[in-house]
Amino acid sequence: MPVDYKGGEHSKPVIRSFIASLVRLHYKAMLIQKISIASFYKNSTDMIFYFSGTGNSAWVARQLAEGQNEELLSIAMEIDRNKAYKLKEGEKVGFVFPVYAWGPPKIVLRFIHQLKLDKPGYLFFVCTCGDDTGRTAQIFSSAVTRKGWQCVAGYSVTMPNTYVSLPGFDVDDKDIETQKVQNAVARVRFINEEITSRAQMKQYNCHEGALPFTKSYLLRPLFNAFLMSPKPFHATEACIGCKKCEKVCPVGNITVTDRPVWGGNCTQCLACYHVCPVHAVEYGKMTGKKGQYKGRLLKDSIDTH
Repeated sequence: MPVDYKGGEHSKPVIRSFIASLVRLHYKAMLIQKISIASFYKNSTDMIFYFSGTGNSAWVARQLAEGQNEELLSIAMEIDRNKAYKLKEGEKVGFVFPVYAWGPPKIVLRFIHQLKLDKPGYLFFVCTCGDDTGRTAQIFSSAVTRKGWQCVAGYSVTMPNTYVSLPGFDVDDKDIETQKVQNAVARVRFINEEITSRAQMKQYNCHEGALPFTKSYLLRPLFNAFLMSPKPFHATEACIGCKKCEKVCPVGNITVTDRPVWGGNCTQCLACYHVCPVHAVEYGKMTGKKGQYKGRLLKDSIDTH
């Protein structure tokens, strides 16, 4: 049957409609593909749990998560969810946290104690510290061993110092702070390579410092018993009520009306002290003339809690 080309004018709307349908189907297929890819990464069970106050550990955790393509989960956000985490056979789990008084923060140990997690195929930790770690690695390893897991790799990363609540402790000067950050970049790159190859070690790669046993097993209990109280925290008359201290607190321990008020659930991370734009947050009489850590990593703490 001969084709009536003159009738093509009448078929143009149909053709345009058909092409439009194809375009819609194409973009729908692309959207489904994107959703599937996103879901794959969202449901990926390799994960890094982290806790951070002033941002140092948040920054390290983020570099590791990007390097390992792992899901990044904030311990401060996850601890009250009572959630069970599923792992496929052989998948890895990491923990990143700061060193507080030569040991893991109590919130990290509490999280591990209550964590519902399948046995990891590869478990590692990275701790950040201003100087040395003491026996932090051993305390952490014991905590996961009680869960029936085995920590096969552990590292420390020296970062700018943030602890200022006792005499003799202050932030680093700018040159030391800059050097520490530069060294940390290379250190985290090395750790990423180690984790990628699933390195296993008989001795953890941590800078324990002098007298590690004394610091972690004798001084640390005293520190936790007598120097963890939030009661000495207060805001001076310089306070402008900006609520940055409230927003940065990883455990929601601060409320601000006219001035901040500290509750009883404090980790002594000192994020509130360092984030204050007018240096109005003080801890007793210990911090009045001390510096604040205003490094470029601090914003990570605010962004990721």
